[in-house]
Amino acid sequence: MKGNYWVTTFAVVGLFAVLGLVVVISTTDVIDPKQPSQEEKEHASDAPSATPDASQGGVVAEQAPQILLEEGDTGEAVRELQKRLTALGYELDVDGEYGMTTRWYVKDFQLQVGLSGDGQYDAETDVRLKQAQRGEWTIEPGQAIHLNVSDRTVTNPDDLLVLVNKTRSLPADYVPEELVEPDVPKYFQGGDLPYNKMREVAADALERLFAQGEQEGLQLVARSGYRSYETQVAVFNRNKEKIGEEAANKYSARPGESEHQTGLVMDVTCPAVDHELVTAFEDTKEGRWLRAHAHDFGFIIRYPKGKEGITGYQYEPWHLRYVGEEAAQAIMSQNLTLEEYLLRN
Repeated sequence: MKGNYWVTTFAVVGLFAVLGLVVVISTTDVIDPKQPSQEEKEHASDAPSATPDASQGGVVAEQAPQILLEEGDTGEAVRELQKRLTALGYELDVDGEYGMTTRWYVKDFQLQVGLSGDGQYDAETDVRLKQAQRGEWTIEPGQAIHLNVSDRTVTNPDDLLVLVNKTRSLPADYVPEELVEPDVPKYFQGGDLPYNKMREVAADALERLFAQGEQEGLQLVARSGYRSYETQVAVFNRNKEKIGEEAANKYSARPGESEHQTGLVMDVTCPAVDHELVTAFEDTKEGRWLRAHAHDFGFIIRYPKGKEGITGYQYEPWHLRYVGEEAAQAIMSQNLTLEEYLLRN
């Protein structure tokens, strides 16, 4: 019957169209693709969802909720999601706050079950999460985002896009290979100084950046590059003794949480600010030029103004991080942080 149904129907429609009549076809064999799947219907009752809006008359249709929890959300729905993630082995606080850690773990889960990995919790993710709870998916927490969740240590320290911040640390024994000294003007002179070194790929890019700046009459000076874990211990402790740990951590990273350990960073200054690392650098011609052109050479201003709540650090117009030209161009053009870029890609 189904095979002949549509042929007959189209013939009838054509006939009625010739006669100038309007035909409305209704058949149970046609599936509306916007309707929830059978699996979503069967498991919808387990989904964390918001309280029904009384303004809608207090009547809620019995269908799969189109959940959308995202960073910044709070409440019981978020708490329920966090409980489910911890049951799978993710280590995070069940505090009802959809923060950066929760979003990263949702992204990790999504990538392991074949979803896009945007870090937002929707109905499709909810279905997969229930499947994982029933043992239909094998989840290794942190695998997809290169993180050992037990101590939040990154597992891809050599990656040019490695994310190091207050929730993602480098191993204490990590030392990047191919550390070299770029041939550029430096603040620290003499000897084999680690501060003057970078990974070779970043050093080459820095040389090109400085050469272009010099052609345009700028006086860029490299001040601080690679720092070992041990050096960062000394740096952070010194700052902590001066102003206290909480205040120090707004601009100084704890050991393991410093991007300088990656070998992909160089702090840059100029004579106009007495070679200091200060926010006034942004108003110098060197600072303005870097903001406009660093991405052309694969660098980003890692801690931009207005993004302190995402990066966890104050604005640092001098802190250049090498990520490669493709990523740098995208981050610059979309006004993103590295965290935001990686969550979208």
